[in-house]
Amino acid sequence: MKDKRILYVSSEVVPYLPETEISSMSFEAPKMVNKQGGQIRIFMPRYGNINERRHQLHEVIRLSGINLVINDLDMPLIIKVASIPKERIQVYFIDNEEYFKRKATLTDENGQLFKDNDERAIFFAKGVIETVKKLNWAPDIIHVNGWLASLLPLYLKEFYKTEPLFTESKIVTSVYNQSFEGTLDKNMIKKIRFDNLDENSIKALENPTYNNLMKVAIDNSDAIIRGSQELPEELEAHLKSIEQPVLDYYPIEDFSDQYSEFYNTKVLNN
Repeated sequence: MKDKRILYVSSEVVPYLPETEISSMSFEAPKMVNKQGGQIRIFMPRYGNINERRHQLHEVIRLSGINLVINDLDMPLIIKVASIPKERIQVYFIDNEEYFKRKATLTDENGQLFKDNDERAIFFAKGVIETVKKLNWAPDIIHVNGWLASLLPLYLKEFYKTEPLFTESKIVTSVYNQSFEGTLDKNMIKKIRFDNLDENSIKALENPTYNNLMKVAIDNSDAIIRGSQELPEELEAHLKSIEQPVLDYYPIEDFSDQYSEFYNTKVLNN
């Protein structure tokens, strides 16, 4: 992976959040590419339960300060950055007082999904893309992890399709079994329609379940990785119906060579 640029966009990353399949792989995969001489950037949301002092987050003024339009409202984008100790890996945090200040990630103290998770997902996708544009850093691969990041492929392929920085970028989405019950806000489709995206691309989001969010991500990606050994049956069936290359599941202690080969042979050469 020497000199290749890989952008990792994840809903969670260790050491900032507890270990899960998503957070662990969102650390181990960039670490692997880093060791192989690749260039990486990691983006995640700046949830309010991340300890800024302990992890030494600080705002990057030159990247902050723009407003993102979400459902016809201007929402200020704040960018913070931190370094993972001993790894020389920088992590960028997408922040906004309205969406990410609360002291939790995706659910409240009763385990209920936050009602604005749909808007948070739109904000996160747009925030990542706008920040990468400001950095003027053209990634060879954009690797998406976690359902809060799942709108990124859609927005790259539709809303930002004329953006020259991403013309050569390939999108990889890892699909996990880390889902949620029920649906996001039923008005999610109206908020996405505000951005004038292709109706066929967003039709599944009329019912914004976990499976439908991931189907939209899969359909707008160039390659897929199974992030969990077992996936929901509906997603298994969808993966069998697509033409994009799919990498089978590999445990965290055994993924390195497989990911490298997949990136090089199935993603970059496709």
